[in-house]
Amino acid sequence: MKNVLFISLGCDKNLVDSEKMLGLLSEAGYTIVEEEEQADAIVINTCCFIHDAKEESIETIIEMASWKEKGRVRALVITGCLAERYKEEIGEELPEVDAVIGTTGYTEIVKVLDSLLGETGAAEVSEENVPADEANGAGPAQTHTLIFCPSIDLLPPSLPDKRMVTTGSYTAYLKIAEGCNKHCSYCVIPSVRGRYRSFPMEDLVEEAGRLVDGGAKELILVAQETTVYGVDLYGQKMLPELLRRLCRLEGLAWIRVLYCYPEEITEELIQVMKEEEKICHYLDIPIQHSEDAVLKQMGRKTDRAELTALIGKLRAEIPDITLRTTLITGFPGETEEDFARMTDFVEQMRFDRLGVFTYSPEEGTRAAAMDGQIAEEVKEERRDRIMELQQAICAEEAAGRVGSEMSVLIEGYLYEEDIYVGRTYMDAPKVDGNVFVRAEEELISGDIVPVRITGASEYDLMGDVIYEDEFTE
Repeated sequence: MKNVLFISLGCDKNLVDSEKMLGLLSEAGYTIVEEEEQADAIVINTCCFIHDAKEESIETIIEMASWKEKGRVRALVITGCLAERYKEEIGEELPEVDAVIGTTGYTEIVKVLDSLLGETGAAEVSEENVPADEANGAGPAQTHTLIFCPSIDLLPPSLPDKRMVTTGSYTAYLKIAEGCNKHCSYCVIPSVRGRYRSFPMEDLVEEAGRLVDGGAKELILVAQETTVYGVDLYGQKMLPELLRRLCRLEGLAWIRVLYCYPEEITEELIQVMKEEEKICHYLDIPIQHSEDAVLKQMGRKTDRAELTALIGKLRAEIPDITLRTTLITGFPGETEEDFARMTDFVEQMRFDRLGVFTYSPEEGTRAAAMDGQIAEEVKEERRDRIMELQQAICAEEAAGRVGSEMSVLIEGYLYEEDIYVGRTYMDAPKVDGNVFVRAEEELISGDIVPVRITGASEYDLMGDVIYEDEFTE
């Protein structure tokens, strides 16, 4: 039997890797199952960006390892960021784990599982595939753990043609680059994902075409940073050109761009967003803080004045733009005055969407060794104060949309409430709000329909489908 249970944790960039592994496994004859009782092998694609994500990954590994003791599961494979960051520790401390695949080794998933399940015999031992202790030079090898971790500065040899989209065929993520060169003082990403490497534009356009042919109405561009796409390959920022080429795909309705560093947003990018109808007037700009002293300690490249000017420019150039950002509370050295000024900044800027993380001291980062570490309860209290303010802003903005007409991408149907659920261009999946839609006729997931907004809560909208005869009354 070749039944695989696949668990994907962490961000949408990680999800893309999971979908490509699922595509490779399916193409190789593996059956993807949803229950542990059905699985011959379990693969966990892990995250370790912050402490909570690391804890979730470890708890999931331990939980899934227990299924090996119950007899059916014969192989447990760990992939992704936690696997890359702690490959030696996993090999030494979790004997239930049979293989560890790093962030650049995911194309080896079929070879690894074939070997572990006895499909092709023993796996080769090479620089990319060595037992944990042997890799460390720490004595006799533990033959139970195979490690496939090529250099984190490499790209996979090619993008797999087959990909199993798990977000509903109407929405798909397109990862345009790997790694990051920013080296923010709090972040582990460069150490587990490597330097910034753009995928060739021709490959991305081909992959996007396959996704659209498979039913995608919305493409969401992601990377650790999307705004510097192409600098390493073409010597200049090529995100605007990539967007233009994607807009030519027939059948594609929406293109959404996430993870735009504020200092890298160019006039050309703004103009492309204005000119191309398929590009959602939505930008995700993770600023992390507003105060100059904290931003400098974080290793960020902007200050408060520059952020204020950029936000003003975007709203002047694209009046209906939705701006999303993320903030960190409790960074080392953040004073009550810094926090109060950031609260004022949030109130002044009135971001349409905003998320807040408490600072997580990650081992190996510069920030973890800084003086002025802040108590967890203070971080959480500051986070809650920002979110309470943002909730009021969102509620006011949502109420102002009652009576308007908006296009809504339908994503599902709630049987008990007899109502459809969807999103507008203002909302990215999972992180933003929904629109709950009443309809007189059956709707299909992936339909984009006109809706008159009739009600609002803090983050969600309610509305009714507008039918053609309503336009002629």
